Amino acid sequence: MPIKNDADRWGWISLGIHWLTVVMVLGLVVVGFLMQEMPNSPAKFNLYSMHKMFGLTVLGLTVLRLLWRLFAGTPAPVAGTPRWQAAAASLAHGALYLILLAMPVSGWLYHSASGYPPRNLSWFGLFKLPSLSDRDEGLRDAALAAHEWLFIALAVIVTVHALAALKHHYVDRDRTLARMLPLAKPAPKPQDPPGA
Repeated sequence: MPIKNDADRWGWISLGIHWLTVVMVLGLVVVGFLMQEMPNSPAKFNLYSMHKMFGLTVLGLTVLRLLWRLFAGTPAPVAGTPRWQAAAASLAHGALYLILLAMPVSGWLYHSASGYPPRNLSWFGLFKLPSLSDRDEGLRDAALAAHEWLFIALAVIVTVHALAALKHHYVDRDRTLARMLPLAKPAPKPQDPPGA
């Protein structure tokens, strides 16, 4: 498998960032629901801290993924993909990137506007990120609402994205999904006609 993306498939760096982001987002969703049901306790505080640190990690991975995409390019749509489907896929990818950037930022803003100590978020104790605002209840409520609505939008777009990938695999029987799987074999090269 190539490091960089090529015309036929995603390279291992893109695949690694993609699947790591998928696992982290699923974990963040589960933890997000769990911590809402927990009573106030040190365990809940620790879970919130982990949620924030991993949310910031998703933010960093998304920035890295976008920069890598600019450098490494993207595979062309699978041959035979209707133009409207390719355009819809591009729009869905753009919306996913936007949400994966905006959702952690809204959480960061919520933390800042809530005035929680410490004011600056720490990323696994390695470095601190600045506060995005002073304590502000209106801004805090708006950031929380944005975080929740962005989650709903993410859930809808990811569901459609996954269903489209399964449709390509099981109905269209093309390589759209296979080329995003780390262990899938590359597409066979077209055979030269006899006597060519």
